[in-house]
Amino acid sequence: MNINSLLLTTIERKASDLHITVAVPPMIRINGNLEAINEAPLTPSDTEALVKEILTEAQFDQLNNQGELDMSFSQHGLGRFRVNLFKQRGTYSMVLRTVPLKVPTIDELKLPPVVKELSRKQRGLILVTGPTGSGKSTTLAAMIDSINRERQCHVLTLEDPIEYLHKHQKSIVNQREIGNDSYSFVNALRAALRQDPDVILVGEMRDLETISIAITAAETGHLVLSTLHTLGAVKTIDRIIDVFPPHQQQQVRVQLSSILEGVISQQLLPRVDGNGRVGAFEVMTATSAIKNLIREGKTHQIQTSIQTGIKFGMQTMDGALIDLYRSGMISQEILLTQSYDQEVIKRQLGF
Repeated sequence: MNINSLLLTTIERKASDLHITVAVPPMIRINGNLEAINEAPLTPSDTEALVKEILTEAQFDQLNNQGELDMSFSQHGLGRFRVNLFKQRGTYSMVLRTVPLKVPTIDELKLPPVVKELSRKQRGLILVTGPTGSGKSTTLAAMIDSINRERQCHVLTLEDPIEYLHKHQKSIVNQREIGNDSYSFVNALRAALRQDPDVILVGEMRDLETISIAITAAETGHLVLSTLHTLGAVKTIDRIIDVFPPHQQQQVRVQLSSILEGVISQQLLPRVDGNGRVGAFEVMTATSAIKNLIREGKTHQIQTSIQTGIKFGMQTMDGALIDLYRSGMISQEILLTQSYDQEVIKRQLGF
């Protein structure tokens, strides 16, 4: 058993992730569920050998010193993988996520049409949000690809690690990997403002300082795209504001109201036919009415604006789920468990 054979099985079975850990067989995630590749549990020496196959000596030392390591890994003939390695109970574990070599387009992903319009914005802040494994990085990659095809501009991505590789098309696309090309998101984002970018992708807004600099970048005429692990526009906006101390929150509301262009929240859900997963999307575009609600601290009213904002390309998560259910894509169980308001959906559909 070697890493190549395990990755080949992962690709052939169209799995999203490969899990390597002691005392269980290698596991792959297919349509959201973990399945064993074979029956033999891995020993500590097995996992150490597999880890060493993909690491340099320096990276192995870093893993031992820090306890975890993020990286990207390419294997000729197989593809690219986003890798997280970590130590647990004195042994080595890792998770490898498959990354397609081809950057998918907005149309191929069947993203809501307004996403293409958002990617054409010249400045401001666009957020793609959702739980881990919901496809945020893929949506952002498709938006960057759209910009790259249509605009003559400088796109700068700050990622941890780099996932999709973008070729220069109409745009120059520089991709910086945190840990290899820059020490941190904060350092890379500060430097980005001196690198004449038109578009900045920040892989994740993890802390107050990163969020603060990203807001400044959007205020100074750049288009900034980033992610959070929230689900829904209202929770996303509240999360950003709550990161700041109380005495700064009103100023942040004013700043957000002037720069926010849109929030795309997404989930990946198992299809009822068992053939992969399907995306469900909530989209909020920052209309004048929504900007006023943000400025006035009335974010709890934004959901109503999304419900009535169909003409602006908006849709609620519950509305998206109902559409998927009615088209036979997801089950009633998934519809109800993943919805924001089960009771409203039950009344609406007569359950």
